[in-house]
Amino acid sequence: MLIDHRTYTVKPGTMAKQMALYQEYGLAAQKRHLGEPLAYLITESGEVNTYIHIWVYKDAADRAAKRAAMQADPEWQVFLQKGAEAGYLIAQRNNLMNDAPFAPIVR
Repeated sequence: MLIDHRTYTVKPGTMAKQMALYQEYGLAAQKRHLGEPLAYLITESGEVNTYIHIWVYKDAADRAAKRAAMQADPEWQVFLQKGAEAGYLIAQRNNLMNDAPFAPIVR
């Protein structure tokens, strides 16, 4: 199993706007191609102005195929364009991880 753990940082004061933009323009397209996320989280304390989402794939080939289909989706392209225009995001970090054999992810 391959876990895609993504951390995004937004400009202070723009979290609600970023979440609303994603919910309106990105969520449906992303779920259509990637399925349900394992988690979608907004930081309460610690590194504030960040949110995390975690996606689960069978393997790297599954991830590549699903993400390629999503990138080709016109609805997803609208979300990317609106996000670029809004300019709320200032950083992104992706970690690809495998579940430990003694603690498998159960979906």
